[in-house]
Amino acid sequence: MAAPAIARARGPGPWALWATVVAGLGTLLASIALAMAGDELVRPGLQAFLFNWITIPYLISGTLAWWRRPDSRLGPLMIATGFVMALTALQWSSQPALHSLGNVLDMVPSAMFLHVFLAYPTGQLETRPRRLVIIAGYLNAVVLQGAKILLGSNPDSLLAVTAQPALASRIEQFQLMAMSVLLLIGAALLLVRRPRPDLVRRRPVTLLVDTFGLALVMLALLYVAGLRGWPHIETVRHITFAALGLSPVAFLLGLLDARLARTDVGALLMELRAHPTSDLREPLARALHDPSLSLAYWLPQYGTWADPDGHAVTLRGPDEGRATRVIHRDNEPIIALEFDRSLEDERELLDAVAAAAGIALENNRLQVELRARLEELQGSRARVIDAAQRERQRLERNLHDGAQQRLVALALELGLLANSSTDSSETAARLLKAKREVAVSLDELRDVARGIHPAVLTGHGLAVALESLAVQAAVPVELDVAIDRRLPERVEVAAYYVVSESLTNIGKHAEATTASVRVSRSADAIVVAVVDNGIGGADTERGTGLRGLADRVEATGGQLRIWSPPGRGTRLEAEFPCE
Repeated sequence: MAAPAIARARGPGPWALWATVVAGLGTLLASIALAMAGDELVRPGLQAFLFNWITIPYLISGTLAWWRRPDSRLGPLMIATGFVMALTALQWSSQPALHSLGNVLDMVPSAMFLHVFLAYPTGQLETRPRRLVIIAGYLNAVVLQGAKILLGSNPDSLLAVTAQPALASRIEQFQLMAMSVLLLIGAALLLVRRPRPDLVRRRPVTLLVDTFGLALVMLALLYVAGLRGWPHIETVRHITFAALGLSPVAFLLGLLDARLARTDVGALLMELRAHPTSDLREPLARALHDPSLSLAYWLPQYGTWADPDGHAVTLRGPDEGRATRVIHRDNEPIIALEFDRSLEDERELLDAVAAAAGIALENNRLQVELRARLEELQGSRARVIDAAQRERQRLERNLHDGAQQRLVALALELGLLANSSTDSSETAARLLKAKREVAVSLDELRDVARGIHPAVLTGHGLAVALESLAVQAAVPVELDVAIDRRLPERVEVAAYYVVSESLTNIGKHAEATTASVRVSRSADAIVVAVVDNGIGGADTERGTGLRGLADRVEATGGQLRIWSPPGRGTRLEAEFPCE
């Protein structure tokens, strides 16, 4: 099975991973030292723990994401967020230069948290509202922070140019309020992305979205608490730090879920080997850990995609957090997998599942194609029957209005000539004989016209038409028609010919003395039963009469059944769907 070649970015080298680990360890030790040495901290141990509860998970998760998904920007972005958060601990330093740097970076982690959450899972901001929110967040964290520092909001900063505390305080109030609004907007954008309750999606994705949204809301609440001077602001701060630290933990759970999904590929192979023609959606969904997985099969003769039932479908594309992987064989699409977009970065998993299910996918596609062809064949057969019926009606009208009328007129004319002829008795006898021959031809022509299409059926309905058949039958017929209104024309015509052909066969082959015809109606079907007391043994395989009746019945969506044990008569039953 050939799949489109996908260029993968090279992962980080061992030196980069080790450098990140060493830097993370240094960050942990440095932050603890700074926290314990800070004079203004009430609980330096708790502050250091909560600080590293955010920093270290971001460094670990970012490193794993960078290693496992090198073509995604999310890993490097999480590592950068962890290090910038670590640098803000420099505010606790007694060294003026380090203190000033930490103060400058104080608000940058808020913008970076917002960036990480809105860029999940690819590391890219894919919509214009998200890009605008992130740009506004960085401007807030850099420009407004720099402005208030220059105006002397922090007298210990080396970057203070002038002392205007009142103006700096107003800028800080605006900065905190604006950042709170941006964080709440980010949470709203995440809520829009959250899977709807009516869609069954991957649990880790829902957990991540909920955790991200909670962290943004708590961070906005922390800034509002600072503006309002809430007495329990430290409690809000600790809860906010805890929520921010849960985000990379949830991300690690998502990576673990994807890793565990790879171990299910072996189970998928065994299941498909044991049940190669079973429904593929369920085992593939289990292997991908994505209950929302859907399949679409490519039908080349129709040039369209179809669902497993053979109905035409359209691929939805990247809407509603969905992604599509099309599997090819010999440069021709076979099947499309639509799955949760969070799986898009798990290309190794998708490749493994696609390779494991390749043969089974091809078999299922052929089955879907066969079902689609059967649907087309049934529709084509119904159209052929309808066209033949319309042609029969046209021939019957032409015979009735043309040849029959002329023969009737000729018979009348011959009768008048015979009655008025005085020249010769021989001439009159010949005219009378010609009149009789015309009458016989006229009867035969009427029989032919009636066989092509029963005019009585069109004019008076099935019950009257069956009465005429019963009267003309070769054996006595007991007739019972339990319907009280007209049926669809296709059903009436098919039922008429079933009875007509059956009575003809009874007269020719059954050696029966009696027959019965019963037409009954259930909630959604019409049942026509023809029974005789003849010799039985009717063969449905040889001859075209019964096969033709079966084709006519099945063309209406019905079913023909025949019971004909030797020596015990024959029962023919036709069931027509009729709402």
